[in-house]
Amino acid sequence: MASLNSVYIKLDTLKQITHTLEVKGLKGVELTIAVNDEVNNYNQNVSAFVAQTKEQREAKTNKFYIGNGRTVWTDGKIQAFEYKKDSAQEKKVESDKQADETDLPF
Repeated sequence: MASLNSVYIKLDTLKQITHTLEVKGLKGVELTIAVNDEVNNYNQNVSAFVAQTKEQREAKTNKFYIGNGRTVWTDGKIQAFEYKKDSAQEKKVESDKQADETDLPF
């Protein structure tokens, strides 16, 4: 383990996420956790948002932020790893594209 991070999510945001999942018929949501090198005005360096597809990133679609927090412990040895995309992940991306609702947050 290279770090422990804490993120606070408001109840209203959890309700909005739950509603969106129910409307889209999804079983869950993939999140991206960003850890920055510098802290913000609230002494936070961690943010969490709903993961975006490559197409959403290229189109500069606004991120749906769910919460902020801070790193509470690290051993200073965080390393990225290369992962292999499986067919289940590809099917999820396709089903997410088909279930797109413009009035939903993600």
